[in-house]
Amino acid sequence: MNLLDALLLGLLQGLTEFLPVSSSGHLAIAQHFMPGFEQPGLLFEVLLHMGTMMAVVLYFWRDLVLLATAWFRTGEEALIYRRLLMLLVVASIPTAIIGLTFKDFFTGLFDNIPLVSLMLLVTGTILFVSERFRRQGRDEKEMTIMDALVAGTAQGAAIIPGISRAGSTIAVLLLKGVDGATAARFSFLMALPAVFGATLLELSDVGGALGPDLTVYLAGTGMAFFSGLLAIRFLLAVIRRKRLFIFAVYCWMAGGLFFFLSQ
Repeated sequence: MNLLDALLLGLLQGLTEFLPVSSSGHLAIAQHFMPGFEQPGLLFEVLLHMGTMMAVVLYFWRDLVLLATAWFRTGEEALIYRRLLMLLVVASIPTAIIGLTFKDFFTGLFDNIPLVSLMLLVTGTILFVSERFRRQGRDEKEMTIMDALVAGTAQGAAIIPGISRAGSTIAVLLLKGVDGATAARFSFLMALPAVFGATLLELSDVGGALGPDLTVYLAGTGMAFFSGLLAIRFLLAVIRRKRLFIFAVYCWMAGGLFFFLSQ
């Protein structure tokens, strides 16, 4: 893998991890159609995940500090963040169960481009339905344990290549009556333990080998970090304007195109 490949994959990872269009689906399609591409190995995937994880940490650093200190403070804000932390823990449970149980099976579907393309069509439909039938919004003070469980289950199901993690979690929260900004914020914060856990599992398989292309890998990681920051800001703006349907149309077009090209 050369520098251009690493930068392209880092850009795709950063943008599509947070935009509701499926990072796994886009990476699978990109690697399939890139001429002469050779799979760089697990270390590069781990580093890309670390790049996007750090983008969330930087963007939501204040929320993370308030979550970490909520049990040591008093007042209404502390109570809100204690409740939010509890909901994030609850949401992580179904995600972890699904991920640990089905990881190997769905990872084996990564090279199945027709299936990945069909799942992009599913993602588009999920986004369209959530935008069309979204209910009156509730903020984080009104979110329930059931909201967290449903969102965590949707996040776990996004292990299927082509199903967007951000898209599915935000969509189910919108359908359950959570307002757009709260749904997106909860989705991003919920991604941290999921991505961190997946990264730890992958690191256990990497071993101590750094490989000769570490500089190239780090360039891709930096691209994932910066593009991830841009994607977070862009998606929050889109959700505030209730324009998720543009991502639905994109997923339908991309899924249809690559399904046709893969035949």
